[in-house]
Amino acid sequence: MKIIKINPADNVAVAIEPLKAGETIDIDGQHITLNNDVPAGHKILLSDLVEGENVIKYGYPIGHVRQSHKKGDWVCHDHIKTNLSGLLNYEYQPVGKAELTNPAYEEWFTKEELTFQGYRRKNGEVGIRNEVWIVPTVGCVNGIVNQLAEKLKQEVASQSLTPLRIVAYPHNYGCSQLSEDHENTRKVLRDLVLHPNAGAVLVVGLGCENNQPDQFEQLLGDYDKERIRFMVSQKVEGDEVEEGMKILRELYAIASKDKREAIPLSELRVGLKCGGSDGFSGITANPLLGVFSDFIVSQGGTTVLTEVPEMFGAETILMNRCETSELFDETVHLVNDFKQYFLSHGEPVGENPSPGNKAGGISTLEEKALGCTQKCGKSAVKGVLPYGDRLSVKGLNLLSAPGNDLVASTALASSGCHIVLFTTGRGTPFGTFVPTLKVSTNSTLAKNKPTWIDFNAGTIVEGEPMVEVFKRFYQKVIAIASSELTWNEKKNYQEIAIFKNGVTL
Repeated sequence: MKIIKINPADNVAVAIEPLKAGETIDIDGQHITLNNDVPAGHKILLSDLVEGENVIKYGYPIGHVRQSHKKGDWVCHDHIKTNLSGLLNYEYQPVGKAELTNPAYEEWFTKEELTFQGYRRKNGEVGIRNEVWIVPTVGCVNGIVNQLAEKLKQEVASQSLTPLRIVAYPHNYGCSQLSEDHENTRKVLRDLVLHPNAGAVLVVGLGCENNQPDQFEQLLGDYDKERIRFMVSQKVEGDEVEEGMKILRELYAIASKDKREAIPLSELRVGLKCGGSDGFSGITANPLLGVFSDFIVSQGGTTVLTEVPEMFGAETILMNRCETSELFDETVHLVNDFKQYFLSHGEPVGENPSPGNKAGGISTLEEKALGCTQKCGKSAVKGVLPYGDRLSVKGLNLLSAPGNDLVASTALASSGCHIVLFTTGRGTPFGTFVPTLKVSTNSTLAKNKPTWIDFNAGTIVEGEPMVEVFKRFYQKVIAIASSELTWNEKKNYQEIAIFKNGVTL
């Protein structure tokens, strides 16, 4: 198979491998001669189009052609213009129950109550990691937290103590920010400190920052004071690093006693993210995550979809899957508020695909969005979260955050996700503060970057049945949740990025 037509209504097909001008391909009972060379992952017209006519992929318009094109033409971002514009009014048209399920996939879901090996915390929450974290309230103390992490690692190694991962999370914020921007920073840092993947946390402040340590402590609410400790550097008499090490030794001793136990899969919270997408994203890896998302929801668990700008063009699909009209209204605000954010900065709402996306075969934001939203399967939307808020409802949730890989992944982890599933067609090494499991959309990437990619979904387009790939995948996720490290963890690629949308003083 050299090409694939995703939806019967499509007027384009996707090249599975590089094709040459003059080749003849058979599809839908017709013979089509290619008028151009076509890179893998890119689109081929299956019918003539005149200027202004829509290109249909996934059964939906992904934009219109800028000029007339012939059947067999290669069409890419140079040939297609987005149909997106400004703010829109939406009408709630809830889908029926039958459209919220996929019986073919659900036959694959085990009825067995699955478990993973996690850590039950004092407040009843569950973590899949038991790490010691050092979190600055402000960027001015980044050097201190980095030094503390290194000193503790060296001390643990030299004394052959129980091995726990020790991670510092420097950032640039916590001061000289105003209003919502300042609160975003405080909320994400709160979420980080309270995350159950941490067995113990040292919060390091300076003392004069806007994010005052005592006020930040109040933001934590009723927290575990045995496992979360504070140090304000300006108040330390003498060497703040030595003082920090005293606290860290106590925290490390407490966390090192924790043991894993069997936890129902219903308590797993999973973030869904894509980055460096290509023409195969919406054919292999993203649909795989969609099946997995529906599976986790069927087990009583939670998945979270974000990247609001990458919903533009597919937003009505999500809106009409909202369980209530109130959730529909919240999703409308989620989308239009982000559009207004773009417009307030003089930016169009449709200019999103990156150079890597375009090189991989994605031409418009609609095309990217229709592939992106497949990650959340067909389940009903149960919750809508503002940026920095924490999960309170099980099932599929939508989260406000931009498309930027580091910012969006941090937001997913901050919401309470234990793990982020990250699909990619171009590849990326990064990871956020929870395990970031990379799923390649094509086998070439998995082969070329074996220390970036944790799971290859490219075999789907090579003929491996989705059911077999899905079964291997959910077992991989359970293994990761139970202690197996992702490549970003093995490489110590763990960091945070906070959404900056306001004035810096």
